[in-house]
Amino acid sequence: MSTTLNFYAGPAILPAPAIERAKADMPDWAGTGMSVLEISHRSAQYDAVHHEAMDLLKALLGLDDDHLVLFIQGGASLQFAMVPMNFIPPGGSADYVVTGSWSQKALKEAKIVASARAAATGEPGGFTRIPGPGEYELDPAAAYLHVTSNNTIKGTQFHDFPDSGQVPLVADMSSDFLWRPFDANRFHLIYAGAQKNVGPSGVTIVIVRKSWLEKANGKLPTMLRYSTFADNESLYNTPPTFAIYMVRNVLEWVRDEGGLAAMEARNRQKGGLLYGTIEAHPAFYRCPVDPASRSFMNVVFRLPSEELEAKFVAEAKAQGMVGLKGHRSVGGCRASIYNAMPLAGVQALCAFMEEFARRNG
Repeated sequence: MSTTLNFYAGPAILPAPAIERAKADMPDWAGTGMSVLEISHRSAQYDAVHHEAMDLLKALLGLDDDHLVLFIQGGASLQFAMVPMNFIPPGGSADYVVTGSWSQKALKEAKIVASARAAATGEPGGFTRIPGPGEYELDPAAAYLHVTSNNTIKGTQFHDFPDSGQVPLVADMSSDFLWRPFDANRFHLIYAGAQKNVGPSGVTIVIVRKSWLEKANGKLPTMLRYSTFADNESLYNTPPTFAIYMVRNVLEWVRDEGGLAAMEARNRQKGGLLYGTIEAHPAFYRCPVDPASRSFMNVVFRLPSEELEAKFVAEAKAQGMVGLKGHRSVGGCRASIYNAMPLAGVQALCAFMEEFARRNG
């Protein structure tokens, strides 16, 4: 385990074996005499990695033949616009479940290019819980229903995805992609910025149904059409080669660790330990999130005062625990405990929390 415990929300902690492999490949990759950062995206060596990353994703998720894996740049923020541009037809509209800042931004972008509305929202309660099934007002004629599976800022997470009926289901899974097994084939489109749970910043993974892609808007600029990436296996232009290489390394680690079932088991253990520590000190630590909606990726909590929160973050950093300050829009503290965060790291944080509460409570 690294001497620094990285609790940043993203770019986030990466598995040590993935980094060590990159370190070994850096000076002379596959006998080419070039580093992994320099080799052409048209080379046989890179082509093998590119397709290996795609195949690993298909295997880990159990994707059927109607789903494609794409690698796109621009982060989830570009997807906020690409999805409605490609899939809301003229005169049509899309439904969004608004559960925090990122879904608010996704809806805002959709409204710029087409018609879209909130079919459910957690805003009245301060985004401290995910809306329940009875709170949805779904349009059966919607172009799609969009959800954000995990909310890094507010610390909430979908534990059951909504039933969208015949309406295509779309999800931004940037901050909890691959944290557990799920039926990816239910979704018409999934997108995830890699920099939280799958790799470094620079590449966004998109999974899309081929049959839905056939209905997409074909009159968009070349780089805004999903078909451009699908038709060219994400090699129409120079892709973010090193980021995709690192995604391949991370996916191999996930596979070798036991796949998504193993990821879920370790993530639930880490989350249970951290939430248990918070609840053991109700007069000192407080998690504002409804227990049924708590995230296993981003654990948010408050201390009795902002002064104590600043002291907590500073002392934790002095002990090698970084990234524990809450998002600037909400304050407080936040521990991001993605797949690559080892159990020992969460145990160290909990021990510090116990000691800090004892000294300052």
